[in-house]
Amino acid sequence: MGAPGMLDMHCIDFFSVLDHLDDGVIIADMDGVIHFYNQAQSKIDGILPEKAMGLKVTDIYELNNRTSMIMQCTTRKSPIKNRIFFYKTISGKVANTITSVYPLFEKNTITGVICFVKDYELLRRSMPGAAAPECRSELGNGTRFTFDDLIGTSADFVRVKETAQKASASPSPIMIQGETGTGKELFAQSIHNFSPRRQKKYVAVNCAAIPHYLMEGMLFGTTKGAFTGALDKPGLFETAHKGTLFLDELLAMPVELQAKLLRAIQEKKVRRLGSVKEISVDVKIISSVSQDPRVAIRENRLRTDLYYRLGVVMVKLPPLRDRLDSLEELVSHFIEKYNFRLGTHVQKISSAVMDLFLTYQWPGNIRELEHLIEGAMNMAGQEKLLGIDQFTPGLDTLEPMETTAGHFPVPRIPDPVNTHDHPGSLAAFQSAHEKTAVDAALAAARGNVTRAAKSLGISRQLFHYKIKKYRLCRADYMPRP
Repeated sequence: MGAPGMLDMHCIDFFSVLDHLDDGVIIADMDGVIHFYNQAQSKIDGILPEKAMGLKVTDIYELNNRTSMIMQCTTRKSPIKNRIFFYKTISGKVANTITSVYPLFEKNTITGVICFVKDYELLRRSMPGAAAPECRSELGNGTRFTFDDLIGTSADFVRVKETAQKASASPSPIMIQGETGTGKELFAQSIHNFSPRRQKKYVAVNCAAIPHYLMEGMLFGTTKGAFTGALDKPGLFETAHKGTLFLDELLAMPVELQAKLLRAIQEKKVRRLGSVKEISVDVKIISSVSQDPRVAIRENRLRTDLYYRLGVVMVKLPPLRDRLDSLEELVSHFIEKYNFRLGTHVQKISSAVMDLFLTYQWPGNIRELEHLIEGAMNMAGQEKLLGIDQFTPGLDTLEPMETTAGHFPVPRIPDPVNTHDHPGSLAAFQSAHEKTAVDAALAAARGNVTRAAKSLGISRQLFHYKIKKYRLCRADYMPRP
């Protein structure tokens, strides 16, 4: 025994202590074989400790050596701290966690790792103010996003943001038009958080996700006895009183219900199903549509009078193919996001991948871009550059953007080997001809980018990218005084 008041470290049963921690704990060797698995981890994963110990982490989780944080730590030989980590067990249970992994050394040689796992959902429920380091926290009013979170510095995108900000101060309804994946929900939340109602509730409903027969009761509320099983329950209008109600995918709402919605907006009163009593409500309405509302009116999917009432201010979000100048910013944002989540160290995508991205139509817009980046980063391992190989098979679905000239621009896809060392490669041949075409177009247009891009059937943004890529100077083609 040591001196009085001193701990004898050899007498402490550390495994007993670890087994009683509230956090999950896993100890594994360099091969990923689990030697310790505590009760808290058992609850998170739904796996008994005796079933887990002796197996590799890749045997009990749907992970591989590149995606497992435990295996990453054995390779890096350095700690991975406070990473948001989503994973699935072989039984199909999904866990949302905050995970830290530390290497274990014996005489300066790493012999294994110890992993600490916090159940993020449990943490969030027990401590409403707590949030993961890189998780976007709830702002307390039903939102997570503000205008500061919207990525894009192009003039057109900035104008759209300014329009939305100006309309935020008014109680008048706003209609957001944009294709799927352009960020309509992010704009709606940002508008609420820029408005005088920011301290009140933001309530959102996806009209396409609610069965038609339930939508009226959800919007306006129900009265006990109105139908079998009905209870006294406020609707979304009442819930959003003094705040904002976001009607996402408005065109999915039945036309007959649109008449009742119009009356509620005009009268600023709602009547619960089965009740004769009217309830006054003060709600700012934001709606979203995925196509031109005038087209929907012609197709009898949107009432003209409702459009006039809801479309007082129109905020039209550009599709990603029309804001390619924001592509690099968006790619960098998603790389940073998934580096934190997956524990990777990716810095950028290759020029070949960027070429493909710049000639793609992006029907899924920003949501599709994020999907591709996340998929590639799961394949990244320790790589710092995302190339074609990491994006396969995600890129197999990409089709080049058809231009107004009816032609398809051919992106440069370099050989996996450095094409500069192999001037006879197909990629080098394509690159040389592309440079010649850009040079000739600039010369014919006398330095006018708009005309040069049109002659090649590509966008101005893509043409500017080509000028930069081939180190051309537009001034060299302009008439001299």
